[in-house]
Amino acid sequence: MLKRLSAALVALTLGVSALVAAPSVQADAPYWQCVTFARMFSGINIYGDALTWWGQAQGKYATGERPQTGSVLAFRPSGRMSRGHVAVVSEIVTDRVIRVTHANWGGSRGQVEENVTVVDVSANGDWTAVKVWYNPINDLGTSVYPTYGFIYKDAPAEGPTPYQAPSRNGVIMASASTNGLN
Repeated sequence: MLKRLSAALVALTLGVSALVAAPSVQADAPYWQCVTFARMFSGINIYGDALTWWGQAQGKYATGERPQTGSVLAFRPSGRMSRGHVAVVSEIVTDRVIRVTHANWGGSRGQVEENVTVVDVSANGDWTAVKVWYNPINDLGTSVYPTYGFIYKDAPAEGPTPYQAPSRNGVIMASASTNGLN
């Protein structure tokens, strides 16, 4: 009888401590959609589903295939991601690895994930196909996601767009062809 009473007391203590220590989700905590978050975080003023961002950006914002800090990576619709996705570039690690901050992705429904690793797995190194870090497996996810490219906050350039490559310390260096003008 004493063993049963002790076991019941231990179970009760564990149950109460689990309730007290369990993290609670606040009822008033925001549920972020990727587009609302990307618009606010990047300053790129586009509305509507993520799948429309690339088309809406044409003629209004510069677009391209090279990441820049603060630009938005626009994902094409695919599989269960029928409305596309947008994520803000928070860091450029290498020419084929970046980190993004985004909302409402995978296991983090309605939440913001910061500095998530994204790897360019496209055949031509043009960021048209990427893999995204997936926390539940602590590795890159197995899915390959098609993308449109990057939307930059700047207005579209007149003539050829200069290539911008990051330096190692995160400062973006611009270079442009002189096109024979010396």
